[in-house]
Amino acid sequence: MKAVLFDIDGTILTEMPLIQLFLPRVYEKLSRKFGITREEARERFLSEIFGRRDTYDWHDWNFFFKLFELDLRYEELLRSYPHKLHVYPDTIPTLEWLRNAGYGLGVVTSGPEYQRLKLRLVGLLDYFDVVVTRDDVNAIKPEPKIFLYALEKLGAEPSEAIMVGDSLSQDVYGAKNLGMTAVWINRDGENGYNMADYEVRSLHELRKILGGWE
Repeated sequence: MKAVLFDIDGTILTEMPLIQLFLPRVYEKLSRKFGITREEARERFLSEIFGRRDTYDWHDWNFFFKLFELDLRYEELLRSYPHKLHVYPDTIPTLEWLRNAGYGLGVVTSGPEYQRLKLRLVGLLDYFDVVVTRDDVNAIKPEPKIFLYALEKLGAEPSEAIMVGDSLSQDVYGAKNLGMTAVWINRDGENGYNMADYEVRSLHELRKILGGWE
């Protein structure tokens, strides 16, 4: 194996604390804007999000802010509350080990350009040799070209690469469809339907998969 690719959200970090911070603000703005209750505002906003799940637009908070004509920008929220982005405890030790072992490291995300900002704010950007967002290729996972773009930059064939992610429909399916090794990070113990080549609860388990136990 030459390269290890990672998803971002739910894999190496979580933005959930930030989401929990700004969503009440969104509901309050919509409640005033439309003259409806906060609960009705919540249902209206979330119905748009869930109705577009796994589409190109779904991966961009700014799309939904613009859709409802809200004066919010996700980049500004990231810069204002970087402490609300939580890197998982197993992320940095794993990236350090992989880098020291000589693997090419990349990120493949269906999110927009602000994903790079997110990585920079939490101190992870410099660990990766390449970061590919949907804006770089006008595609989202599981479309082949977003993976192939990253692999080309790393000088690796699909058979020489591992994709690590928390989404069965995007990370696992996309990787396996190209002949990559798919590792599903299942932090919450969900039913994986035996889709992935490997299922792990922690990124530390990548050492075992790669034969790196000392």
